[in-house]
Amino acid sequence: MAAVESRFHHFAGAVLFAAMALTGCASGSRDVGTAANLTLVPADSLPAPALSDLAASERPYRVGPFDKLTVDVFGSEELSKKEIQVDASGRMSFPLIGTVAVAGKTPGEIEEAMEGLFRGRFIKNPQITVNLKEIISQTITIGGEVKEPGVYPVVGKMTLMRAVATAKGTTEFSKKDEVIIFRTINGSEYAALYDMRAIQRGNYSDPEVFANDVVLVGDSSARRIFRDFLQASPLIAPLFYLLNNNN
Repeated sequence: MAAVESRFHHFAGAVLFAAMALTGCASGSRDVGTAANLTLVPADSLPAPALSDLAASERPYRVGPFDKLTVDVFGSEELSKKEIQVDASGRMSFPLIGTVAVAGKTPGEIEEAMEGLFRGRFIKNPQITVNLKEIISQTITIGGEVKEPGVYPVVGKMTLMRAVATAKGTTEFSKKDEVIIFRTINGSEYAALYDMRAIQRGNYSDPEVFANDVVLVGDSSARRIFRDFLQASPLIAPLFYLLNNNN
């Protein structure tokens, strides 16, 4: 995590400067609902999502190296409740059928591949269930001023706001207008600055995050200094009281 934090400080200045030139993505405007694709409706008129919308919010998980799977072959106790870890090359070994290439496949696609290998050779009409036991390959790193920084699995479609919520939200010292997503594409590093407050107001869409992304929430040094000042000043409360009385 220390290396990740150093990346934040290295890129933050340059990204912040570039983002200040943009009026859409990192806008500090207090206007609500300024995103072009957003329709504002009264609070009591927000429509429910359609079934297609609910389905679109999920992305099938694709198995990768070192993920752990649970495999059950219906009707066979010896071939059921098998816990298997995918190897570094994206393959797994299973009794009778040997090595199966699983990297990049969904659990459902692995089921079909295994049933094809079993069918006719060992079981006439195989029924196989493959479930994810532990996700290791598809993860995202969330750090900075969040309550529980760490590495989290990416299952389905994840956005920046959902990612921060997964880390139990921001801390009292977070700087929500300085949230950076780091992404590596074909060996090149990219970084983009986002303003969570603007997203919450609907000024632009909640950006999608992907496996291997690094999300860092900035630190408000002013808030931290003020907190330390309050803790170090036992007379601060009476002073505030006197100031209020003088107004």
